[in-house]
Amino acid sequence: MSRKIIHIDMDAFYASVEQLDFPELRGKPIAVGGSELRGVVAAASYEARKYGVRSAISGVLAKKRCPELIFMPPRFARYKEISSQIRSIFLEYTDLVEPLSLDEAFLDVTENKKNMLSATLIAKEIRTKIFETTGLTASAGISINKFLAKIASDYNKPNGQKTINPEEVIPFLENLEVKRFFGVGKVTADKMYKLGIFTGGDLKGKTEEFLEAHFGKSGKHYYQIVRGIHLSAVRPDRKIKSISTERTFEENLSSEIFIIDRLESITGDLERRLQKQDLSGKTITLKIKYSDFSQQTRSVTLPYFVSHKSILLENTKALLFQERLKDSVRLIGVSVSNLNDKEHKKVVGVQLRFDF
Repeated sequence: MSRKIIHIDMDAFYASVEQLDFPELRGKPIAVGGSELRGVVAAASYEARKYGVRSAISGVLAKKRCPELIFMPPRFARYKEISSQIRSIFLEYTDLVEPLSLDEAFLDVTENKKNMLSATLIAKEIRTKIFETTGLTASAGISINKFLAKIASDYNKPNGQKTINPEEVIPFLENLEVKRFFGVGKVTADKMYKLGIFTGGDLKGKTEEFLEAHFGKSGKHYYQIVRGIHLSAVRPDRKIKSISTERTFEENLSSEIFIIDRLESITGDLERRLQKQDLSGKTITLKIKYSDFSQQTRSVTLPYFVSHKSILLENTKALLFQERLKDSVRLIGVSVSNLNDKEHKKVVGVQLRFDF
């Protein structure tokens, strides 16, 4: 059945909230989190992004790229307050709302409380209400499934929206660069380039067997999405089971000392993801993938919930030194599970034509 899915994504949410609450910051390059001496940037204003300041880079590098950069400490209580207001607007239209984080969510408006036929008009109305209620702008993507809606929301940022109509899906995907496919990161994109896959059209030209041979289980996923097939429903009751982050190294690492240096960045990124979704957990898992592609995991369960980098790093280092590495390492990942997901901790081929 054809669906009408909207992906709403707030524009530079954390940074925009700071500029909203502190008018003297408007029009200036700001970064939330980090500092010019240490730490990592959690979010950057559009003024800062012009200088190459992005989330997950060090505060030192951010300041080097933008000497006028202003650092602001994160205020998650305030971000959650505004996120709650935005969520209430979503629920005016549909109960099928699947939050991805404080600043983005999927909405299924195939059937909606307003009995509106056009998902495009619904998205526009929601964005207007968000601005009138909070003073903040949002961007939206509208299409027949979550995968396409997610891609579309990034097209006309900030404060814009894009609709990919059913009859436009296949041509759109065939012309799309693979690096813009949601879920295709730099490592996977580079691997695709080496296989002669640069666009959706190139990807579509490969057989399912070829893609599975080179990308494992993900191969079937790539085979389907380039044909507009993505059946994942919007699930308002879906709970996150774990939060993770990982790094694939350009060169294999053979020493725990070198790996610890990477763990600083990995656990910092993990801390931001946990805080962004207002989650913490008791179980920390270290994943090690060796040069021969064999994999090993080591876990520890604590008697209390954690989300801060210092505790994550301390326990991850202990797991690393639990036993010797059996070979050089190509990938390291850290995840947190056994989450405190009560109440607001919940996360929370041919298509028929219909009005968009």
